[in-house]
Amino acid sequence: MINHSQTIARELSVSEKQVTATLSLLDEGATVPFISRYRKELTGSLDEVQVAAIRDRSQQLRELDKRREAILKSLAETGNLSPELEKLVADAETLTALEDIYLPYRPKRKTRATAAREKGLQPLADLLLAQKNTDVESEAAKFIDPEKGVTTEEEALAGARDIIAEHVSEQPEIREKVRNVFYQKGTYHAKVIKGKEAEGTKYQDYFDWTEPLKSAPSHRILAMRRAEKEIILSLDVDVPEEEVISIMESRFVTAQNAAAKQVSLAIADGYKRLLKPSMETEVRLMSKKAADEEAIRVFAENARQLLLAAPLGQKRVMAIDPGFRTGCKVVCLDEQGKLLENTAIYPHTGAGNTKEAEKTIRHLAETFRIEAIAIGNGTAGRETEALIRNLGLPGITIVMVNESGASIYSASDVAREEFPDKDITVRGAVSIGRRLMDPLAELVKIDPKSIGVGQYQHDVDQNKLQASLDDTVISCVNAIGVELNTASKQILSYISGLGPQLAQNIVDYRNQNGAFKKRSELKKIPRLGEKAFEQAAGFLRIRGAEHPLDSSAVHPERYTLVEQMAKDLNCKLSDLMKDDQLRKKIKLQNYVSDTVGLPTLNDILNELAKPGLDPREKFEEFSFTEGVNAISDLKVGMKLPGIITNITAFGAFVDIGVHQDGLVHLSQMANRFVKDPNEVVKVSQKVAVTVTEVDILRKRIALSMKSEQSELKPKVKPDFRKEVKKNVPETDLQSKLAALKNKFS
Repeated sequence: MINHSQTIARELSVSEKQVTATLSLLDEGATVPFISRYRKELTGSLDEVQVAAIRDRSQQLRELDKRREAILKSLAETGNLSPELEKLVADAETLTALEDIYLPYRPKRKTRATAAREKGLQPLADLLLAQKNTDVESEAAKFIDPEKGVTTEEEALAGARDIIAEHVSEQPEIREKVRNVFYQKGTYHAKVIKGKEAEGTKYQDYFDWTEPLKSAPSHRILAMRRAEKEIILSLDVDVPEEEVISIMESRFVTAQNAAAKQVSLAIADGYKRLLKPSMETEVRLMSKKAADEEAIRVFAENARQLLLAAPLGQKRVMAIDPGFRTGCKVVCLDEQGKLLENTAIYPHTGAGNTKEAEKTIRHLAETFRIEAIAIGNGTAGRETEALIRNLGLPGITIVMVNESGASIYSASDVAREEFPDKDITVRGAVSIGRRLMDPLAELVKIDPKSIGVGQYQHDVDQNKLQASLDDTVISCVNAIGVELNTASKQILSYISGLGPQLAQNIVDYRNQNGAFKKRSELKKIPRLGEKAFEQAAGFLRIRGAEHPLDSSAVHPERYTLVEQMAKDLNCKLSDLMKDDQLRKKIKLQNYVSDTVGLPTLNDILNELAKPGLDPREKFEEFSFTEGVNAISDLKVGMKLPGIITNITAFGAFVDIGVHQDGLVHLSQMANRFVKDPNEVVKVSQKVAVTVTEVDILRKRIALSMKSEQSELKPKVKPDFRKEVKKNVPETDLQSKLAALKNKFS
């Protein structure tokens, strides 16, 4: 296997030693979260994004090597492999360059050029390419052969031109130059298909649209391609044809005579018939791939923010899945999310039913000592919220919960396994309640593509999207850690080193033997070997465990080290975890060794201070504006509270409680230039917005987050260095790495 460490190190601006160590760990089966958290000394403290980038780039280069081997084998089998060609193939650094080299030798269906060669016209093509002063008509006449299908001089010349056209269009240097013109100067031109105007109103912005290919944003490319797929738009890539043909002629037209004119004719034909369609297909795929990368990045970042939303925590929760005619499904859950009771109320179908519903809610709240009520934000959500708030239930938090994906969960195998004797409406209500208590623990049960964030997720490469979302979920779960004795098998399956089968084995063992008392018990789990234990143990917590560190993120392999710290201070380990003054006495340099450095020691010290601390933000109560329940209630100029539900490249969508999210365009996010919405907002963030436009017919709401006071008013000259540092998006590194991966794939 070829060592690509040097290449990857150069591309990602890290050291070759870091890359080599990371690849070695990955090849041994270590996961990205484990490497970035517990192997900092080996990798030079690379974070998850960098480790994942090394993994992905290595996979791309290994795939490139496989293709290289296949091409060399094919060239050898067909007798075309010369030392010069072998070197070209070996030196090709990208898949595109590799395929360009192989193109002239690739087995292909019968073409006009191959037909001309079969007619014996290759010598005539070679003669024309030499462009000597000669009578081309006389030379062509020598190749007339009715038995071979050549009856005139023009037929002979046409065949020779076909050979030249194919030859020119397959030259790697020509393809590279023409490709660059397409990339740099190509423009997308979208046009509505005649008769499709009424059918494609949602695409009317693109009915006659021209935009440079290299600067077209992801969402517009995906929108135009979707409209093309739906046969609403025609979509073409236009380039300056004269410039391209000039490039080709400068390489192949070397004289000014009759033969050169034949070559020029062949070049023009080869470009229009062969090279242009090939390049257009290639750049369309390239721009689609880039658009996919950006859309997937946005989706993954949104999913991360949603998964890491602030949890309410272990509270006794009543959850309501609202509805009008079909009623509201009500469930009561204990602190661990266990279903205690379920029923249905019909508060929106008549005064008598409203009274009965209020009575039921009061009774359930008192009986099950409810501390919070979660109400789904779907149909009848705001009406149900108003009803509950009017009850004036003391000491109970009332929260509207985004129910996207709850219906997906309720009909899933996971839900059927959890609640085999309950219908989907009860399961959906349980999901709403649990996602208030712990969004991460509940949302991992749902396909990330169904949780209501992202843009054009059904139009992008589904395998890449799934891989990215899986990475995101794994990262989030391991960043938080899970309680071993209460975690579902779904969330356990995302823990480093585990997976669905080991997660099920853990749950089965827990059910048969009771709660885990210490991490080391994991070694008793069937099929959970030393490697899996090493990968998983640090991310699993046991509250109230026999060993104090079992409730922390300190890895068991470092227990002896921490115990030595306590021994050196002549105190108990539990005292070291409780007493900040004792921890300050620890001299970390004394514990540096060949395998443990200051990065790990600092992590250990931080963890001792706050063992098992949940890094998510603290939960804050939120409520929408009373009386604003539908889009018809909105007026321009209204100032409303809202919650960010989705972030795209062009802005953020905000739930303001009217069953239709409004859009804060990028230009309306702040009183300054905003390049990336993530600079300003994140999913589930509470924001204040102003209504700037309402289109009831098209169900569109435009919002602004700009403050009334302009940032230009202060006369104090700002410190631009601080501003630049402050405004660097957290996702910049991810964006650059995604672009890099795209460039070299």
